[in-house]
Amino acid sequence: MEKLILFGAGLLIATALYAQDPKPIAVKETVDTLVAKNIDAKGGADALRAVQSLRLKGKMIVNQGRLQFDYAQTKKRPGAVREEFSIQGMTRIDAYDGTEGWRISPFGGRKDPEKISLDDAKSLIEDAEIDGPLVDWKAKGSTVEYLGTEDVEGTLAHKLKVVRKNGDVNYVYLDPDHFLEIRVITQRMENGSQVETETDIGDYEKISGVFFPFSIEAGPKGATDKQKFVLEKAEANTPIDDSIFKFPTTPSK
Repeated sequence: MEKLILFGAGLLIATALYAQDPKPIAVKETVDTLVAKNIDAKGGADALRAVQSLRLKGKMIVNQGRLQFDYAQTKKRPGAVREEFSIQGMTRIDAYDGTEGWRISPFGGRKDPEKISLDDAKSLIEDAEIDGPLVDWKAKGSTVEYLGTEDVEGTLAHKLKVVRKNGDVNYVYLDPDHFLEIRVITQRMENGSQVETETDIGDYEKISGVFFPFSIEAGPKGATDKQKFVLEKAEANTPIDDSIFKFPTTPSK
């Protein structure tokens, strides 16, 4: 009789647990577990820290595929980036040296470099991150909140809300199987207006022990015609002169 009572009590406890949660033995994801899995999926903390610079080359496709630019991006820690878009002998340059941003816009008739405001440089500052917004988020002064799962093109992705030190927000979606970013929605204030962009990420390839995306589509949230970046080559830790990120001291020719 005592064994039956104990068995019955155990059954009641198990039933109560299952009533509270249909998957009581499933891993309960938190900010810490998801960030750790994301870092491991990319190659691990040591491999990420070892990548001090990154050169990317490929194509940027716009206007429903009717226009194609040669694209190059160079990043260097702790926070410098230079992006180049070339077509028909002209090259647009957007750069940030860790302190200030600048650009050359020949397609708009501006051949000389011009400095840009901190608001206009916000996207460059984020682009300069080799690791993305989740790695070392506490050291960056960000806060991160786990918002559960949300459907992303048929994938029930983990959703993390990252509020940066400057108040801008990234909603980062992680693939539930591989824990790599598949989408990032960014909300930021630029020149007094809120700007929201949606970036879909995929086709990861390993460079120097770290997985980086080779396919990126970015544009206003809900837009049907986004900028599509198809990377063809990536190099890590090649020598890079810091001067390429600095505002040019002589006018362009």
